[in-house]
Amino acid sequence: MEAIQDKVLHGTTTVGIRTGEGVVLCADMRASAGYFIANNNTMKIQRIDAHAGLTLAGGVADAQNIVDVLRYHANMHRLRKGPIPVRSLARLTSLLFHQNRGYPFIADILVGGYDSGPALYNIDMFGSVESKPFVTTGSGSPVAYGVLEDEYRDDMTMADAKRVALTAVKAAIVRNIGTGDGINIAVMDREGFRLLADEQKRAVIQL
Repeated sequence: MEAIQDKVLHGTTTVGIRTGEGVVLCADMRASAGYFIANNNTMKIQRIDAHAGLTLAGGVADAQNIVDVLRYHANMHRLRKGPIPVRSLARLTSLLFHQNRGYPFIADILVGGYDSGPALYNIDMFGSVESKPFVTTGSGSPVAYGVLEDEYRDDMTMADAKRVALTAVKAAIVRNIGTGDGINIAVMDREGFRLLADEQKRAVIQL
């Protein structure tokens, strides 16, 4: 079990913050295998639907499989009934993990989005689902949690959340060998899912 957990926590940092206005998802761009940097331009934030996205930590193939399944069900739900609730996406992710518990997916997922309001969930490899105001996963999460617990406030704006999320991942890059090579950040609010461009990130903090 410890060997499996080591794989889940190895080589990434992802952050999610929920505010009254929406959700921010943030992640570094380094994919590593042991001490080898396998890819320095990895997109660990994925759009699932126009109103929802997720972050990936853990095995790339397992995480991509989960993304493909969620996108399929989100598309089918949109065609039949309209946008899928973010909570339903989280429960579906949990079901995928639970169904594969004999040969588990090595991944840790943050699902965030905006439907009737902002929603942020953490789903671990065992299928546990937790609604969170803020959360971080990956090998750099101890460092990122230090920033989040110090900076998070219940009345944060989206501007505050973007600054704190970027600062948390930046701190992990400095202190964690498995985290690095840049930061991606996405916001989900009434206007939907949007991935920030480089100049928009630099306008928030110095990267």
